Amino acid sequence: MKKYILSFVIIFISQISFSQIKDSATREIKMQGAVNFRDVGGYQTKNGKQVKKGIIYRAAALNNLTPSDLQKIDELEIRYYFDFRGPFEVATAPDKMTSNVIRISLPSGSENIGDSNYQKNLQNMLKSDSFMSHFYTDLSPFKLRYQPMFDSLLNFKGHRNLVFHCTAGKDRTGIAAALILYALGVDKETIYDDYEATNYYRRNENIKAAYGMQLMYKVDKQTANSMLDANRNYIKSTFNQIEKDFGTIENYLSKVMGLDGKKIVLLRKYYTK
Repeated sequence: MKKYILSFVIIFISQISFSQIKDSATREIKMQGAVNFRDVGGYQTKNGKQVKKGIIYRAAALNNLTPSDLQKIDELEIRYYFDFRGPFEVATAPDKMTSNVIRISLPSGSENIGDSNYQKNLQNMLKSDSFMSHFYTDLSPFKLRYQPMFDSLLNFKGHRNLVFHCTAGKDRTGIAAALILYALGVDKETIYDDYEATNYYRRNENIKAAYGMQLMYKVDKQTANSMLDANRNYIKSTFNQIEKDFGTIENYLSKVMGLDGKKIVLLRKYYTK
């Protein structure tokens, strides 16, 4: 058993770059009951500015926050949080949050995750090589999931501090972070690095989850690892699909997310310096 678990440790450590480990020292918000909780700020933009720190955060599940964690939420002055999970996920693991933080539910594309049919079909879906590719290139849920997020980013009054999350903080959350950072002017390679850093922040959870996935769903080690890995090619495929369908990501942000030139300028005014 120890040898079996050690193989997972070696696999996931090999996926973590030194830059991600170094980056964690300044970006990670350590929580007792949550992982992959980190500041999206601090990245340089292509026009020489920087995404403001201490405003936008991303995270995995928030259902196990401790009193100490909730105190930290208050200290971070977080006033809003976007929840990308569907109703079954929410019912199974309801968020713990202070009463002065406003929840914004954006479950598009996640409505059936966790229901009985989804669970029945999950084993077959996991065996499909195209499962992750389809998830990242199916743009159909994005408008209802992410446009209200951008509208809120532009319309928040007073404290704008916020966190967005799903269950692992990798897929739905990773796409949200990628779109936000691109809209703020961050280059693609930096965005891919931010996405891939989830492998560092979830390294311990991924080891346990991969082992459990093999036992529960009878899938091989490679399939389990692929499902849990934040592979930069996944988020690249999202951008590639957007460019294929809309010509440029700028066109997509304007036509689908409602971010015309004036709104992009305003967004960068609020969240870069």
